[in-house]
Amino acid sequence: MSYRENTKIVRIGDVKIGGGNPIRIQSMTNTKTEDSKGTIRQIKQLTEAGCEIIRCTVPNREAAEALKEIKRAIRIPLVADIHFDYKMAIAAIENGADKIRINPGNIGGKEALACVVSAAKERNIPIRVGVNGGSLEKELLEKYGGVTAEGIVESALMKVRQIEELSYDNLVVSIKSSNALMCVKAHELLAPKCPYPLHVGITEAGTVGAGNIKSAVGLGIILYEGIGDTIRVSLTGDPIEEIVSAKRILKTLGLRQGGIEIVSCPTCGRTEIDLVTLAGMVEKMSMRYDKLNLKIAVMGCVVNGPGEAREADLGIAGGKGEGLLIKRGEIIRKLKEEELLPALEEELSRWEEV
Repeated sequence: MSYRENTKIVRIGDVKIGGGNPIRIQSMTNTKTEDSKGTIRQIKQLTEAGCEIIRCTVPNREAAEALKEIKRAIRIPLVADIHFDYKMAIAAIENGADKIRINPGNIGGKEALACVVSAAKERNIPIRVGVNGGSLEKELLEKYGGVTAEGIVESALMKVRQIEELSYDNLVVSIKSSNALMCVKAHELLAPKCPYPLHVGITEAGTVGAGNIKSAVGLGIILYEGIGDTIRVSLTGDPIEEIVSAKRILKTLGLRQGGIEIVSCPTCGRTEIDLVTLAGMVEKMSMRYDKLNLKIAVMGCVVNGPGEAREADLGIAGGKGEGLLIKRGEIIRKLKEEELLPALEEELSRWEEV
């Protein structure tokens, strides 16, 4: 069953999520939000990389007021991340945020939550109800004997009800844990009980290397089970890496088309070319052609390379000082080693023009 086909449609700025709409890729800036120029610069870089919704932290009045300038300068929806101070949520809404992210449990009590919901309702701004494993209520920790998937889900549904009781249902829900398998179980429990679109991610996943593996495993299972309407890959590093990873996860699962897929051999004793460097250069170059839906093979052996690259649209196979340019399984040119990358880019340019 695909739960995402049946979730409520929520509009964030000009972007719709839920109800079978495309799974949208999110990230979060790591600049100081009050540094509007620096924040705008980073958002534009993320947008160019494929980010479709961006979130900025709003810890103070200066950051809230900066949202107005940031909003005017960008072309993707802007989400305000709020912790503890309900006044910042209201200020973010007043300054043009397309959505706010809050934890109703730490926003300042029932009256404060009612004020936030009232401001959101006035402008029909979605509220993302966010619950992390690290923010579970004491009574739930005691009930379940620590942080558990069941506790995370109960906490989230309780917070959703708090907002529904204020007659508002323009909601997105997120439940996150740094434990990938706990996160999977929590989403499996929540999806049948929640009509709202789900923002999915593995929180505090780690560095680019370790975090990518944890995110790919956890998000891969969740998304494959038909759960999730928008995703963020949370990595310690340049947020551009989050976008690249999210695109790869979605493409691998067949949930997104477009963009170049690189396949490359793992190297062996027959390899007589610096394949690691070459594959990295091809990967970097291919990011400039993300509107093309192609598979490129990068092989380190002129003996088996053409056969291994047969299912790719384009391929290169390197040998000692020389190599081959391959198109749909056919060798079209023999080249010197240093000519492989330029020749491949030339073919990509032609493909883009078609």
